[in-house]
Amino acid sequence: MSCNPVPRNPAGADLGNALVVDKLDALRREIGGVARAVVAFSGGADSALVARVATDSLGADRALCVTAVSPSLAPEELADCGALAREWGLRWRTVETDELDDPEYAANGTDRCYRCKASLLTALTPLAEAESAVVFLGVNLDDLGDHRPGQRAAAERGARFPLVAAGLTKDDVRAVSRHLGLRTWDKPAAACLASRLPYGTPVTLATLSTVSAAESALRAMGFAQLRVRHYGDLARIELHGDDLVTAVSRRAEVVAAVQQAGYRYVTLDLEGFRSGNLNLALAGAERGAGRDGPAMTSDARGAP
Repeated sequence: MSCNPVPRNPAGADLGNALVVDKLDALRREIGGVARAVVAFSGGADSALVARVATDSLGADRALCVTAVSPSLAPEELADCGALAREWGLRWRTVETDELDDPEYAANGTDRCYRCKASLLTALTPLAEAESAVVFLGVNLDDLGDHRPGQRAAAERGARFPLVAAGLTKDDVRAVSRHLGLRTWDKPAAACLASRLPYGTPVTLATLSTVSAAESALRAMGFAQLRVRHYGDLARIELHGDDLVTAVSRRAEVVAAVQQAGYRYVTLDLEGFRSGNLNLALAGAERGAGRDGPAMTSDARGAP
């Protein structure tokens, strides 16, 4: 069983782009080279493309798409995974992960992502064994250049990264997705909610719930690409481009929405949205350690 056919000429797509077609063919070959697959499906552009191509290439009977559910997954993302599964005819299920029960994850050290992916693979491995399948993760070439120890945890446990093997960058993922007519082609980047906490800030259910409520309130106001960085009772909001101007013009609404979620102080980061920007603290810490001994890992701009 395969997905419903996609539009062959989505608005704005350049079907004459040979490079995009070549990238798609490479991805199809990489995914089609396995007998069965279990796809870690978070609903983002990367994992959505892998899930769709796996289902198209292998058939839904040989491609199982699995969404890991935990307090670090925003409710909107879980809902969209279900919607995509219905729209595309994916064979889809959810599985609960228990990373919050791991004291090392909850401590939020620089290896938090490693602990999270280890928990994910612990949940996916039995499913893959039952399916006699390979586990696929939506990691692209650009991801390899950031501090993402979760990739190591996944590779150590035998997971594969078909986007990397096929040579796809983040821009390639979006171009190929657009070529296929997938609505996820321009979906804003979404990372787990724990990524909103600076390293060393404990990850708790209450904190994740507060971040989630604040971000949900801002999305309801029409802000699509955003992060609410958590600093105790202070929220530092990152927005994309012209949304900064909009947020200032709607300042009272923004403040009220974020305070209702549980924050006392609400700030707007004038540098705007930067995916993974809390990892900048790691580079700063390494430079500081090289000069003066160990450095504290805080936000690169000295936010509280």
